[in-house]
Formats: sequence, structure tokens, C-alpha cells
Amino acid sequence: MQVVKKITALETYIVRQEVLRKGKPIETCHFNGDDATTTTHFGLFENENIIGVVSVFKTNSLLFSEKTQFQIRGMAVLENFQSKGYGEQLLKAAENFCWQEKAHLIWFNAREKAVSFYKKSGYTVLGDSFNIPDVGIHFVMFKKN
Repeated sequence: MQVVKKITALETYIVRQEVLRKGKPIETCHFNGDDATTTTHFGLFENENIIGVVSVFKTNSLLFSEKTQFQIRGMAVLENFQSKGYGEQLLKAAENFCWQEKAHLIWFNAREKAVSFYKKSGYTVLGDSFNIPDVGIHFVMFKKN
């Protein structure tokens, strides 16, 4: 059985490094704003083992005019657990949290290979792709409440 619960930024690193920063130093797993009081981290656990993470930052993007915005970052599920619905579970938990916090809009920078995953959950691509050095091609995606 899987359970999603709030965790610390530090607890996200093991999954972030394995999935998002493979082969890079653990320091690259720290994101600006990770330790802010307005940032919330979630872990997906199976039998007490963390298998996925997502972080929610109360951050506005200048691309949107909505007053209350949240950014999803560091969404990752360990490779052995991918394509089993766990990503949707994590995303839903993050969304529910944002809507409860009165978000008008959720946005993020999605990796090129994850765009179709997010589209299935109702997110829309905004604009053209862009490159994040040492990480890859991304697209801005969003969903309004």
C-alpha cells in the first residue's frame, strides 16, 4: 500500500538524485526555496520506503497574472516504480494541497519527456521549449483552478 505524506527537503534528495540528477553531486538536489516556510514537500511511500517525491513552492511566475500561484518542482518517481500510477498519485496530492491553499494557478517547468504525462492530467503547455543547462529541454506548463 502507498501513502503520501509531508517530508523535509532533505528527504527528497535520495529520489531527486536518482531520477533528476543521476551522476551529479547530492548538492545539485537542493533547490532555491527548498527550506522556505512556504514550500511543502511530499513523499510517496510503499512499505515505509520512499519511492517518489514532489515539492510545492508558493512562487509566482511573471508569465501569469493570477494572484495566488504555486510551482511544482522536483517531481520524481524511482525508475522501478514508474508507469504504475504513482506519479499521478503524487501529482494529485500536490494539486489537492495547492487548491486547499486557495491557488488560482499551478505551474512548472516540465521535462520534454514528461509533457504527455502532465497533459493527461489537464495541464497546458505555454510557449516554446527552452533548455536548462545540464538538465535538458523543458516546457512551461500550467493548470488553472
